[in-house]
Amino acid sequence: RVRERNKAKSKGRHTGTGKRRGTANARLPFKVLWMRRIRVLRRLLHKMRDAKKIDKHIYHALYLQSKGNQFKNKRVLLETIHTMKSEQAQVKALADQAEAKKSRARARLAKRSAREQKKTEQ
Repeated sequence: RVRERNKAKSKGRHTGTGKRRGTANARLPFKVLWMRRIRVLRRLLHKMRDAKKIDKHIYHALYLQSKGNQFKNKRVLLETIHTMKSEQAQVKALADQAEAKKSRARARLAKRSAREQKKTEQ
């Protein structure tokens, strides 16, 4: 009988609200849920840092955010990583563009000053 009942319980029978004696926290502690979640998030962060997909600065920021209960699950953390990486790439692209513009302006100025110098010599 016990084996039959346990088999039924594994399928989810006999576990409704009327059969529960302990609180939800007593049945599956919040701490255990927290530990599972934080371990999953930290494992993902470690993997991505080791694979050079995120740099140490992003890693540190996300590590502290996950410690502070910012991410509900792995999917949300991955979304955040993608947005941070895209923002970082955008900032880098803008900086590169600005640098290219500055170098072109410098070259133009140098060319102009050389032309003026040549003109004054003649």
